[in-house]
Amino acid sequence: MKILYISPENTVGTLSLWKRAHEELGNECTFVTLYKSKHKYDPGICLNLPLVNTSSWYLNGRHRYYQMFHGELGNYKEKDGYPPTWHPNTRFEKLYFQFRDWVWHFYIEPAIEKYGLMDYDIYHFDWGLDLYRNCHFAKRIAKLGKPIVCTYHGQDMRTRGVIPQMNSLSQLNLTSELDLLKKHPDIQYLFLPFDTKLYQPSFKTNKTIKICHSPTNRYYKGSETIIPICEKLAERENVEFVLIENMPHAATQKIKQSCDILIDQIHNRGGWGYGMNSIEALSMGLCCVTELVPEYVDFIPDHPFINVTGENLLNSLKNLIGNSTKILKHKKKAREWVINKHDLTYTAEKLYELYHEKDWL
Repeated sequence: MKILYISPENTVGTLSLWKRAHEELGNECTFVTLYKSKHKYDPGICLNLPLVNTSSWYLNGRHRYYQMFHGELGNYKEKDGYPPTWHPNTRFEKLYFQFRDWVWHFYIEPAIEKYGLMDYDIYHFDWGLDLYRNCHFAKRIAKLGKPIVCTYHGQDMRTRGVIPQMNSLSQLNLTSELDLLKKHPDIQYLFLPFDTKLYQPSFKTNKTIKICHSPTNRYYKGSETIIPICEKLAERENVEFVLIENMPHAATQKIKQSCDILIDQIHNRGGWGYGMNSIEALSMGLCCVTELVPEYVDFIPDHPFINVTGENLLNSLKNLIGNSTKILKHKKKAREWVINKHDLTYTAEKLYELYHEKDWL
């Protein structure tokens, strides 16, 4: 069986993991990206498309554009709807995407021919996005009777919304974000895959407790609350605070692994609970601190996290850093839990169960 993943970028390396998982099960897997990740993960077959990228000027410009329609929150404003749905805000925006699709077809069509992209058995569209905004490629796949899967990671549904044509073509929708189960009438939860064998943690604490925070987006992570609290602790307690930001992934991981405690997020602006940042830290055997809403606690009642809010973060950290035994207990539980929930073998088994339910195998 041949499986193709299509994604704007290999954001946190997940596409590489899925490729490995499928190949270990005896299948062929390829992934195509539209542009390279700023964190330098393997881009697979990268089309290097123009008019889109991860540069700060592009993202800031897009945010300012959406502020004209969504107010101060701009690109961060969540949409209503079940599911939330994307439509162009103006005729100009509609014409822009038509123009972009026309430009892109000079890159996409030769790649389809060169790499035989019509010849796969199952198609996964990451972020719920086709190669074209008008879903021209997915429509061709659907006419051939090929299975189509859409995977949503959070903001793609929360603030952009599903692309109506892709949503109508998709036969299976997946997410690793619990809150999205309340935003779409037909979507399945799948724990994010991770190679938990990458790290061999040593369960001990530093003499000076090291707390790290590694935001990819400060707004979504609640960093404006987290950073001042950690800086205050570092001034008054036996604590070293490490802010890990805008660094290559390998360097980030090395620093993170030297720490005792990771603070993931608070305020739940970019989704509930935790993501790959925590999964990596759990695999390293770090004590992870994050905000979990009651629904998430009900969903994963055996979780290893220190559950906090913006109001109790300071006191929770004080209690934690004064109790090395508690830190060690959470370190060990973290490692055990992430293996049971997120290990690549486990998540691949769950995906293939969904394939079987659809009679695709």
